[in-house]
Amino acid sequence: MEGYQLAARFSLATNRLQYCGPSDAEPTLYRAIVDGRGRDAAEAALSKFEALYPYLEAIAERHGLRPFDLEVVEAYWIGNRLLDAFGRAEFAPILRALQRRGLPEFVARERESNLPAGALPHHVFHVTYVGAGAVTGHVETTVPNIEACRPAVAEVRSVGPDRLEVRQPSVVVRSGALALGEPGARSVAYDARMLPGLAPGDRIAAHWGWAATQLNADQAHALEEYTQRSLRAANDAPHPATLE
Repeated sequence: MEGYQLAARFSLATNRLQYCGPSDAEPTLYRAIVDGRGRDAAEAALSKFEALYPYLEAIAERHGLRPFDLEVVEAYWIGNRLLDAFGRAEFAPILRALQRRGLPEFVARERESNLPAGALPHHVFHVTYVGAGAVTGHVETTVPNIEACRPAVAEVRSVGPDRLEVRQPSVVVRSGALALGEPGARSVAYDARMLPGLAPGDRIAAHWGWAATQLNADQAHALEEYTQRSLRAANDAPHPATLE
């Protein structure tokens, strides 16, 4: 898999919902995923996703890579060693880049002034600290939207024509802090052209009720690890009032 294809997998659902990215990007992203065609067009479309691209740029610049290199995209959506080079000082410029993409100035300033030491450019930290929907304003930062927007490790229990029955934990607020609750049953949509050959016991990353990609054991472990790191970092800073 190429980096632009992994980015497209996680971006397809939100674009279909018209939450982010160009309104006409869906066919381009889908072709990139299932056929590997239109790389340039897919990267051009993905670079216009308001909250995505500043993170990819920051990770890439920090390590002398390209924004759509697979390791860079994987770092943001799943998690890998590239994130370990970030902290409060390295994260602050990302907030300014997000402000240029639509994050209200007062939000950017408040978030920068309260950045925790463990700030990292992972999507779970973005939705829990910067705020789900904070850049575009298309959704409110609520616990249900944080849960929907975070990439979540889910174990496949059964496979249907266009839906998967899975088991995964959900984000909850416990004693005023964000945490993962006990695993529970869920149903998520999936496309067999994007994820052929899925079977019970496989693990996928769910995003906005959609099976984005299959995870190998290392990726599942990394996503779980960086999810917990992101939650700990977000909990070290003030939460929006919606999370109280």
